[in-house]
Amino acid sequence: MLRKASVILLAGLLALPSLAREMSLIETVTTKQVNSVAIAADSDLAAFTRVTPRTPYVDDDGGARVELFVVRGEAEPVPFIAGEHGISQVQIHGDAIYFLSKRDGDKHTSLYKISTQGGEAQRVLSHENSISSYALSADGQYIAFRARAKADENAKKLRTKGFKAEVYEEEFEFTHAWLFNTTVEGAKPVQVTTAEQVYSVAFRPAAEQLLVRTAPTALVDDNYMSSNYKLIDFAGNEVSQFESIGKLGAAEFSPDGRYLAVIGAADYNDPSDGRLYVYDTEQNNARTEVLPNYMGHVQDIAWRRNDELIWLGHRGTETEVQALTMQWLESRSLLELGQAIVVDIETAPGRNDVFVRAHTAEHPTELFRVQNQQLIRLTDSNPWLAEITMPRQETVTYLARDGLELEGIVVYPTDYQEGQQYPLIMVVHGGPEAHYSNGWLDRYASPVKYAANNGYMLFFPNYRGSTGRGVEFSKLGQNDYAGKEFDDLVDGKDYLVEQGLVDPTKVGITGGSYGGYASAWGATALTEHFAASVMFVGISDNISKFGTTDIAKEMHAVHARSYPWEKWQWYLERSPIYHAEQARTPILIMHGKEDTRVHPSQSMELYRYLKTHGNVPVRLVLYPGEGHGNRRAAAQLDYSMRLMRWMTHFLVEGGTEAPAHNLPHADKL
Repeated sequence: MLRKASVILLAGLLALPSLAREMSLIETVTTKQVNSVAIAADSDLAAFTRVTPRTPYVDDDGGARVELFVVRGEAEPVPFIAGEHGISQVQIHGDAIYFLSKRDGDKHTSLYKISTQGGEAQRVLSHENSISSYALSADGQYIAFRARAKADENAKKLRTKGFKAEVYEEEFEFTHAWLFNTTVEGAKPVQVTTAEQVYSVAFRPAAEQLLVRTAPTALVDDNYMSSNYKLIDFAGNEVSQFESIGKLGAAEFSPDGRYLAVIGAADYNDPSDGRLYVYDTEQNNARTEVLPNYMGHVQDIAWRRNDELIWLGHRGTETEVQALTMQWLESRSLLELGQAIVVDIETAPGRNDVFVRAHTAEHPTELFRVQNQQLIRLTDSNPWLAEITMPRQETVTYLARDGLELEGIVVYPTDYQEGQQYPLIMVVHGGPEAHYSNGWLDRYASPVKYAANNGYMLFFPNYRGSTGRGVEFSKLGQNDYAGKEFDDLVDGKDYLVEQGLVDPTKVGITGGSYGGYASAWGATALTEHFAASVMFVGISDNISKFGTTDIAKEMHAVHARSYPWEKWQWYLERSPIYHAEQARTPILIMHGKEDTRVHPSQSMELYRYLKTHGNVPVRLVLYPGEGHGNRRAAAQLDYSMRLMRWMTHFLVEGGTEAPAHNLPHADKL
């Protein structure tokens, strides 16, 4: 497959020599992508949404724009709704496309619909607070939705009088499930859940029952570690529960309502929901793990028929789509590994078509239809990418020092010459329960095409603890913060040096969250291996991290497997601040000021320790209004520019002091 892809890529480059050009950082943060799809059950129609980021220096600050399109068969997509209004939760029911939006005159996000033939959107349902998600009954009589109760008007009045005290982790508001009867004139939505947080709601086919995922509180930790699926009737009474433990993902009933498929965890300490279970309601909700030996992680599910479940799996750096027959619990392939990186799947009961959102190294997420083991592309959101010089990108395997086989993705400089050594930027993923797939890796924090066009080699390692290789592999980093998992990064760097690809004196490391932790570790404890580091929303002190994060329960269960007070010294020694004195790697530290996952104080601590020791260039950049990752285009562009300037200054230009702190943004206005 790699050889075939290389031949195709080479042919394309030779065919368009006059058009090939570099991809800019602005283009990196403003690429469009398809971010959701819904398909009709009785026609060849599909509706999808496309995200268009704001243009830095031109648009005012704000979130990305989302537009609604309709495509029939393989015809050109038709725009239905554009503009500033946000659109989410698209569904097709009968001859209408439903979606959530906050449009002109709306106080809160409401439910709308538009005819599949076009026309004006009509408001279907407004509520006393914003609607978070919704479901439609098969006959269209009922709408179930999630929303908070009406806001307390006295609370707003008290704030204007100066009473603004916040009681930490006790003042959360529950998101409830509500039911609305569309056939009763003047009917009001009825609240069907009370003292619990509702994270999803769906109708059980052929029954007046709702499937809800609930947790005892609205805290993120309970969402991750303490939720469960259960059935309730339309009055809110519990009908039954579905046994589970640990993390939970998507759930979906078969069209006849007999089977419930759920993506869950192997056990409480499984770091990721990636196991596939099916519950049989005719057998007292008996649970069967239908892919017990799968050496990957299941990412999405969709029923095509009562006895056929379509599932998406991520295995290694590739993805696959398969159809599972319930009678025999056997799977057959619909899309083999290596064609594209599939993000999610969409089907409709009784319709053979399978639609997927997928990306490759040459383009971001687009809409495809699966047909005869092939992908039929339906959208092209960024036609200008045909002009961009595409670097060589491939998966490599290497051995860790203890013999464990690891994978990573290498991107070569676009002007790569065999035998020449290049500066390297190693990009470490967060989690660590995550993984890199061999597709579109261009992000504001990893501008692949831009860096490759500027002479860099890039490496995206899937170190031990990553997903995509089964439960056992994903647990290998537990109870070993910064141990063998980060040694894997050095071993990957050494492998590329041994292959003659990388200059060992010009290696940079970067990453966000747990990848930011790796970047801080690389600049301190492993400083001899890295000549530059860029840490983003990363961890520097594992003791204070536990006390300031919103996922302390999850950290204990699937990462640390211990508490700080059980081994204070160990936690301290696995913290970058403990090794600050030996740091010789210039480090740029960046963080969102509103981050609740990894508190900004983690970056402030490392900055102060390094600044006080004074042995190495260090800079701290904070982003107001951003949390655990930059969401807005201007903040993303600023980050990309600082990342690349830091790497170039120290890896290529041989800088010894930090470059100027200001960027030429004003010149671009």
